[in-house]
Amino acid sequence: MVKDFSIRYFNELKAALDSIDLDVFEKVINIFLNAHEKEKRIFVMGNGGSGSTASHFACDINKGVSYPLTKKFKVISLNDNMPLVMAYGNDISFEDIFVEQMKNFLTPGDVVIGISGSGNSKNVLKAIEYANKNGATTIGLSAFDGGLLAKTAQISLNVKVDDMQKAEDSHLILSHLIMQLLEGKLCHK
Repeated sequence: MVKDFSIRYFNELKAALDSIDLDVFEKVINIFLNAHEKEKRIFVMGNGGSGSTASHFACDINKGVSYPLTKKFKVISLNDNMPLVMAYGNDISFEDIFVEQMKNFLTPGDVVIGISGSGNSKNVLKAIEYANKNGATTIGLSAFDGGLLAKTAQISLNVKVDDMQKAEDSHLILSHLIMQLLEGKLCHK
């Protein structure tokens, strides 16, 4: 049973990764390179496992890619200031925990990445809508059918899988792929 389940899980994860549109993924890499060149901020956010991916991603880019560079990436995970997240959640609403933080920092030309397995996280959608209205480039990282995030973000990077854990696995793999591609382009010239 364990072996059969594991093989099925791995095969489904491989199929999910094979579903990724690499032309869209290349656009995402170019957006990152442009943000780095123009010294723009990159905001990233998500809930639950997607929030963990957002934090992990910010660490990998800010330290893993930026460490040897003179000009650093400026990635901010909107999940990481828990007192601020809780204050907005308690005093305003959970739907506003990301958008209210961006109101302090977002400038035109910045990049905003929303990660949502379902594509329907209201707090992520609200932040993406705000970013769209305020001159940012928006990227939605989703799974299943993409939900509203696929329709709201300017760039939709959807993993076609109907399983939240495989969606989260795929999103983390994509974040590591972004890291290694950026590292290769910027750190090993």
